Amino acid sequence: MQDFRNLAVWRRAHELALAVYRETSGFPDSERFGLVNQMRRSAASIPTNIAEGCGRGSDADFARFLHMALGSASELEYQILLASDLGHLLPAAADSLLDQVQAIKKMASSLARKAQLTRITKRPADS
Repeated sequence: MQDFRNLAVWRRAHELALAVYRETSGFPDSERFGLVNQMRRSAASIPTNIAEGCGRGSDADFARFLHMALGSASELEYQILLASDLGHLLPAAADSLLDQVQAIKKMASSLARKAQLTRITKRPADS
């Protein structure tokens, strides 16, 4: 078990969640219970799943939660595109958020692969 706050991917995901909260604060009231809620939930789910995976006892569980974080990142990626196409996000803001999502997805994928490899190499040898 490790402290999630020590992981660069968690710190980046946390910063992304904060950025999504800031950007969505200016969305129209009509989106408050729609797109704003969805984007915030997806954004918060990324560092939440990373943190939960760190609290689990095995590399397999950690990898599984990293994959859930990747799913949330993909959801958020689409929601950013939708918000941009609807005119709720300026192009520069959308590009910045999308760049952050892509970086986090690469980091989480790499970490999941390492966790899976660690799990495989820790298996006892076949008799």
